[in-house]
Amino acid sequence: MPNVRLAVVIPVYNEEANLPLLMQRLLPVMQGLGKSFEIILIDDGSRDNSLEILKGFTRNSEVKIVELTRNYGQHAAIMAGFSITKADIVITIDADLQNPPEEITNLVRVMEEGNYDVVGTIRKGRKDSFLRILPSKIVNMVARKITGVSMRDWGCMLRAYKLSVVQRMIQCHEHATFIPALATVFAKHVTEIEVAHEERHGGKSNYPLRKLINLQFDLVASFSDLPMKLIMYGGILMSLLGVCFGTFLAIARLAYGARWAAEGIFTLFAVLFVFVGLQFFALGVIGEYIGRIYREVRKRPEYVIEKVHGK
Repeated sequence: MPNVRLAVVIPVYNEEANLPLLMQRLLPVMQGLGKSFEIILIDDGSRDNSLEILKGFTRNSEVKIVELTRNYGQHAAIMAGFSITKADIVITIDADLQNPPEEITNLVRVMEEGNYDVVGTIRKGRKDSFLRILPSKIVNMVARKITGVSMRDWGCMLRAYKLSVVQRMIQCHEHATFIPALATVFAKHVTEIEVAHEERHGGKSNYPLRKLINLQFDLVASFSDLPMKLIMYGGILMSLLGVCFGTFLAIARLAYGARWAAEGIFTLFAVLFVFVGLQFFALGVIGEYIGRIYREVRKRPEYVIEKVHGK
């Protein structure tokens, strides 16, 4: 694949402490590949000085800055970057420098040698806390189950995509999606490589536990109706258990009299509370699906580009 044109897409949200070093490390890596390239940084409604720093990078002709009107989220920002590139190989990476830009060289090499559609990455020796690693393991397990693709690390954004896969993802227009999983829908040849992992250089993580939980539900709700099936099967099971328990209470009342049944009234209350709790949980899950359907049918854009800075 001679003269392959490369693009690096980087979502940015409140990363003013990391951006200078990011560009200082990224530019030599891309220039060392000896291929034409572009670097697309998407300002996802940053509230610090990130946008002004990004605008300063446009002195380099290979750098483009996509300014969004507000914060739409990491995956929507990446989609905005995807929408303006025509590069043969598109690489995504976070701006916090936990994924070393130097690993891009290995991604490009594997993409070219194996002619893969997607190259994912496995973080070696993760520097994250236990509260980050545990939800990540759950996401990995669920993603493998839902997609049927046995990739080990779905949470690492350092990934490479062929242009055809990127263009198909853009056509989906989904408001809540999980890009690594969505890519596997359109990719025939997928692989993973190990990459280094570093401490966050500066600032604080933009993915607290709440966002990780929302990301988990995005993954499940966007690619599977598993929660609905679990509710249905769980409801059937609970109904059968309720019938069995009711039969047991009736037999016990006949055998031991009404006094025994009166003394067991709190057991009935406990069972009632379980059923009511399950109903509210089921309604919550169903309501979440309905809410997502509502957002989709409104057909509002997933992101709005205010301006593209750079040549």
